[in-house]
Amino acid sequence: MAKIVCVLYEDPVTGYPRTYARGDIPQIERYPGGQTTPTPKSIDFRPGQLLGSVSGELGLRKFLESQGHTLVVTADKDGANSVFEKELVDANIVISQPFWPAYLTAERIAKARKLQLAITAGIGSDHVDLQAAMERGMTVAEVTYCNSISVSEHVVMMILALVRNYLPSHQWVVDRGWNIADCVARSYDLEGMNVGTVAAGRIGTAVLRRLKPFDVKLHYTDRHRLPEAIEKELDLTFHPTTESLVRVCDVVTINAPLHPETEGLFNDALIAKMKRGAYLVNTARGKICDRDAVVRALKSGQLAGYAGDVWFPQPAPRDHPWRTMPFEAMTPHISGSSLSAQARYAAGVREILECWFEGKPIRDEYLIVQGGKLAGAGAHSYSAGDATRGSEEAARFKTTTRAPDTTHR
Repeated sequence: MAKIVCVLYEDPVTGYPRTYARGDIPQIERYPGGQTTPTPKSIDFRPGQLLGSVSGELGLRKFLESQGHTLVVTADKDGANSVFEKELVDANIVISQPFWPAYLTAERIAKARKLQLAITAGIGSDHVDLQAAMERGMTVAEVTYCNSISVSEHVVMMILALVRNYLPSHQWVVDRGWNIADCVARSYDLEGMNVGTVAAGRIGTAVLRRLKPFDVKLHYTDRHRLPEAIEKELDLTFHPTTESLVRVCDVVTINAPLHPETEGLFNDALIAKMKRGAYLVNTARGKICDRDAVVRALKSGQLAGYAGDVWFPQPAPRDHPWRTMPFEAMTPHISGSSLSAQARYAAGVREILECWFEGKPIRDEYLIVQGGKLAGAGAHSYSAGDATRGSEEAARFKTTTRAPDTTHR
């Protein structure tokens, strides 16, 4: 029997929901392009419930314990004395989310001698040292496409919030003001602007499709060029390099995976090549942007605004400068964890586990690492290497309003 350690984010400070704003969510059977949504044999949750926090347990406990497996669910993931560190030693499977990642560094993988499978409940497995996983012969899988549309919707929201100066304008309402001139002094129309995406995979392409009705000029760069039919349909301009794209765009959205080739891509040098007063939106991974370069660019006016849903490490330390820099529209990595997305990634985790326990192949599109090499979606999107360096800084984030241990066994 297996021991599964599942790291999820903490429950709401107001208590786990007893009721929800909506009674149901739309049922989606296929994603754009035809890939089916997760198809486990069954689920033990109601779609639309909060599944991604500790009490939600991704709806897995009944399934796992009925087969004799041991499930440990915790939010305590960082530092040598964390529950995750202690439970990892004899774990066979680790489940984690990008929003509250359990960083599987080479050191942790070396200690976890029984670890065979790491599952990302969502998309993006850069919190796993993929090189160390390959050398160990582990399998790494994620629920590809489960929240791609969720993230693309968030990107469009952030672009509009920055360009239209929405958040400062809303704050004047909260502060009981009617300061129209203050609001519109930094407000523009998106119409007619040049908007580009760095990477045009599932999320990037979905962003482009959602932006086309705004009558903007669309650009993209990617290691894999899109089919000519899609370029014509969306009237896209392809750029062979990120530098070429950022020179002409008023808005740049980052939708690339994090690996050694993209780490620190948006540094002082690249941001200096962007149009002065451009907007930068990053829902991909925080480490793709140089933290302090972004702050400097906002203060100097080189960037008119930065919206990000991703940080490094996660959770971000309380003194992280992106919390207080000017002209920002930051969120705590929620774009891919809507209640709608949770239903899909919880079902996808269940599907992966069913295949693993029954000795059946995991869907190729879910695979990141298998048999000592990048596989499936991983071979298309990632490069071998490690992006977990510096993750120990997450231990600096300490909660004061919650119980110190919310572990479920």
